[in-house]
Amino acid sequence: MQRVQVSEFKTKAAERKHAILAIAIGATALALFPQTSWACACGCGVFEVGAGSMRPSGAGGTAYLEYDFSDQDHNWSRTSRAPSADNPDKEIRTNFLTAGAEYMFDRSWGVMVQAPIWERRFRTQDEITGDPVTFEHTQVGDVRLMGVYSGFSPDMSTGVMFGLKLPTGDYNVAGFDRDTAIGSGSTDLLLGAYHQGHLCSNGQLSYFVQGLWDLPVARQGGYRPGQEFDAALGLYYNGFAMAEGHLKIAPVLQIIASARARDAGSEANPSNSGYSRLLLSPGIEFDGDDWRLYGDVEFPIYQQVNGNQLVAPELFKVALSRNF
Repeated sequence: MQRVQVSEFKTKAAERKHAILAIAIGATALALFPQTSWACACGCGVFEVGAGSMRPSGAGGTAYLEYDFSDQDHNWSRTSRAPSADNPDKEIRTNFLTAGAEYMFDRSWGVMVQAPIWERRFRTQDEITGDPVTFEHTQVGDVRLMGVYSGFSPDMSTGVMFGLKLPTGDYNVAGFDRDTAIGSGSTDLLLGAYHQGHLCSNGQLSYFVQGLWDLPVARQGGYRPGQEFDAALGLYYNGFAMAEGHLKIAPVLQIIASARARDAGSEANPSNSGYSRLLLSPGIEFDGDDWRLYGDVEFPIYQQVNGNQLVAPELFKVALSRNF
């Protein structure tokens, strides 16, 4: 009996060490961007971290569809709302639909692919006449290909992700600036890490921490988007179950931090690009055997921008996945 208690104590201590290390890594990475601000484009990297994103739990595959929505119609300068007249851009409204798949060959190695389709509506002023004009565009965005390693522990609670974002999205559509185009035109290096565990012995209260660094390493057409780091820290309550345990309902609360450096290049607008922000996100997850449905709303509680930029008062996320 004593050996079992010591083993459990060591396991819990190891989990706490993993959590502290993961949080420290995320905080250190955010510290690398002390003076950055929110990009005019969308800051959509926050959709890639947090609850609802794919973290492996066993060998096999998962396919999913994710819908995200952002309506940037508030002009912002530094840390507060600014007059609309200070910014020729008036609205960037985007529907994001992402089809993705993950396959774990065993409990250590796997691959992920994400193929997004964006529908974007951009309202601005004509550069010559000053008249209001609207541009709309729908097409495939920048595809992501990533590898996953989760072999640090038998329960796959800790892992790293690495891969590329490919320049598959169009960045030459008439009416769209480079920082509002669906495609960035850049090839980006992606590097991330995650850890998840339990805060109580019955497993009803769980936590996770996750971070993802997006570093552009090749650019096209005189534009390089700023490097971006997104991190999430969240809590799950797993105490609700229905249908004789086949359906689990888990409320979620998370804090998401996001930072992006200024854009660069002859086609960039560095004075009005880059961001730092903090979001509070309540959500809920329904887990029924092989199916999972997740949704949340993300509210900015702090944001700082360079110049004048459009921001969204809230962001929405819904993801449906199935294991196979």
